[in-house]
Amino acid sequence: MALKRDLGRARYAAAQGARVAWYMGQYLLARRISGPFNRPGEPKFTPQAPSGDPSGIRAAFLDLFAKDRANIEAGLYPAPNDLRVERALGALRNSARFFRDLPYVDARRLQRDGTEVRALAANDRGRYPTYYLQNFHYQSGGWLTEDSAKLYDTQVEILFGGAADAMRRIALGSLARALKGKDQRRVKLVDLACGNGRFLRQVVSAFPRLPAVGLDLSPAYCGEARVRLADWPHVEIVTGAVEHMPFEAESLDVASCVFLFHELPPRVRRETAREIARVLKPGGALVLADSIQTNDSPDLDQMLEYFPVGFHEPYFSSYLNEDFVALFEDVGLALEETESAFLTKVMRFRKC
Repeated sequence: MALKRDLGRARYAAAQGARVAWYMGQYLLARRISGPFNRPGEPKFTPQAPSGDPSGIRAAFLDLFAKDRANIEAGLYPAPNDLRVERALGALRNSARFFRDLPYVDARRLQRDGTEVRALAANDRGRYPTYYLQNFHYQSGGWLTEDSAKLYDTQVEILFGGAADAMRRIALGSLARALKGKDQRRVKLVDLACGNGRFLRQVVSAFPRLPAVGLDLSPAYCGEARVRLADWPHVEIVTGAVEHMPFEAESLDVASCVFLFHELPPRVRRETAREIARVLKPGGALVLADSIQTNDSPDLDQMLEYFPVGFHEPYFSSYLNEDFVALFEDVGLALEETESAFLTKVMRFRKC
């Protein structure tokens, strides 16, 4: 048993170490290629938070993988299967696509232009709320194109130095604890803002008999999610807005929501919270994973200040001080557990 555990740890360390090196190398290369952070002619951006201790940032990064490995050893979810030839080939193709797109992203960043995507929806404006029609992260196509849906995972992994999937899996651990002792065949889950299905695939890989639905407002991302989840016929992907869910009241047992709330205006956060409370059954759970907030990890506060300026996150500053415990208490959901993992905070709420 000890030998099996040690071999598992060695495989995990090798795979995640290679993954971090791959994405961190691309992050450093992208920084070298990109233009200056401060827009020419503008005052230099000066963060208000004190500079973080580099050793504290490094410790938080390493602690994320320690928590991930501990969850795997506890049987909460399977180990990632990263060292595969087809994945390596796919990573090479995605890397080439990322660097071809980088000059366009960089141009928007220097121009501080995050609204170019509105032209893509000019003939379909009524389908999307105004807040949604922006180039979040200055990405090409915003959330509306197939290219964006295929490139998103690579962009996020490069941004977080290969840690994005591990941060998502911490949310998967909280979900596993919420489902402990339940017959997964009788639990209906919705993954809100499921995007291209990355997290939802992790969920059904860990719980293959779990009936699930993914909800997202982007037809392109929903299309990519359907391809990614084609092996699970009991998983449905639905196109729709989280603040107006197409589900019956008290029809769902669990909701997951990963990296959404920091991209919602304060008003829409409250509308979404009410909708989550409406569709969950009494006793139902919400697993919410999103960015850490101010003072959650003081060594990282300067990085948080950089996000809304450097990556066009128009609602991030208000997010940093949002009281989510109070927000969900107001709609009848009580905090059950909370855990920080590098730049992500995972909270689980229970409907009273």
